[in-house]
Amino acid sequence: MTTETREGSGGGLQRTLGVTDLVFLYIAAIVGIRWLSTAAQMGPSSLVLWLFAVVIFFIPSGLAVMELSSRDAGEGGIYLWAKAAFGEQHGFIVGWTYWINNLFYFPGLLLFIAGAFLFLGGSEWLGLGESAYYNAAFSLTLLWLIIGVNIIGLSRGKWIQNVGAMATAAVFMLLAVGGIWAWAEHGSATEFTLPSLVPNFGQFSTLTFFATMTFAFAGLELGPVLGGEIKNPGRSLPRAMLISGLIIATIYILGTGLLMVAVPQGEINIITGIPQALAAIGDRIAMPGLAIAGALLVVMSSIGGLGAWFSGVSRIPYVIGIDRYLPAALGRTHPKWGTPHIALITQGVVVTLLMIAAVTESTIEEAYIMLLDMTIILYFIPFLYMFAALPALRKKAAGNNAGVSLVPGGNAGVWLCSGLGFSATLLSVVLAMLPPAGSSDPQMFVLKVGGGCLLFIVVGLIFYYRNRSPGRAPTK
Repeated sequence: MTTETREGSGGGLQRTLGVTDLVFLYIAAIVGIRWLSTAAQMGPSSLVLWLFAVVIFFIPSGLAVMELSSRDAGEGGIYLWAKAAFGEQHGFIVGWTYWINNLFYFPGLLLFIAGAFLFLGGSEWLGLGESAYYNAAFSLTLLWLIIGVNIIGLSRGKWIQNVGAMATAAVFMLLAVGGIWAWAEHGSATEFTLPSLVPNFGQFSTLTFFATMTFAFAGLELGPVLGGEIKNPGRSLPRAMLISGLIIATIYILGTGLLMVAVPQGEINIITGIPQALAAIGDRIAMPGLAIAGALLVVMSSIGGLGAWFSGVSRIPYVIGIDRYLPAALGRTHPKWGTPHIALITQGVVVTLLMIAAVTESTIEEAYIMLLDMTIILYFIPFLYMFAALPALRKKAAGNNAGVSLVPGGNAGVWLCSGLGFSATLLSVVLAMLPPAGSSDPQMFVLKVGGGCLLFIVVGLIFYYRNRSPGRAPTK
């Protein structure tokens, strides 16, 4: 595809993201504060599971993204890599599932933000946590505010994720300082022993927690999705991934440990665990204002993550719209602001409908878990393609100097990286299909999750075959 075509009808996308912006983007997008409370429910062994996830998923995904983006750093990222390795149809499946999974992810994240926001009002507000009216009103107002800012331009929209990343760092610092202070004065709320640190892989719950951890580390591919809006992507992306990767792993591992220091393992809530922990730390060290400050920072951090993902994934329907496999209107840019406004608005409409369905069909926590599992399955389908594309494109590039071979160890290193990442991803997909312990209707849970994912993939393929032209030349 030519540069002129890729830029669309509205004057084209603008290169506004530098290394610092990308570091903030990755921290805001990948560090989900809520994953700390999810992991902490596993107890001290979660710390070892985090390290395991770093070795067999986070590092391989980083190496794969760096090498693949060196071969094609254009707007669309993972969609372009799958298309180059396996053809147009597979590229469409990757782009479609990558986009659709986030439409399920956004309602779950909005529910988390709505729950965390209630801690600003103290105990008087917490009763609203199970109110469908409150959750819908808060979530949809926030959603459309973010859409509006991103339509005006990524140069402004990027500050949502930049501020969110700074808030994430501040939450971690509060947990660190407050947790260590509480530990020094009152001891740890959770007992850490050598046996408690060893994960029991014979337990199904250990495997399901690990699947969630791999999902928590996913997101390094988001930068190349915005490839057409990055200044000097060949230089900026690797640097940003290295810096942010070290910060992200530190926050997840130490943050989970500090959370367990503050709150006993069995009392950590899956949705509001971090505000709950900061409130507990505030009580233990006689600083009640810590709960409100922490809740505000958690809300800001999560809004940053929402902004990062919402702006990033809107580029997928934008690029597929240019390729004409989705309605061509999605490939338009705003005549004044040069943003994919149609894709952003379309995304917002779909998320609004899913949000309303989520809060009216189940309890809030059930809806959160169901949306999370559907997100994991659909999100990791593109990762299966990405890890498979790594050796395929390395082979195609041999001898023609197309890109840089960044995975160490030659072909053996590439296959090891691909194999580790592919296996961890496939395990996560399988585990996400299974109902959680204590599910009131396990069969219905599997039907809703699996059937919902399949339905949306079929809908995407209908778009693909309806818009595919038999004599159409492939885009570049």
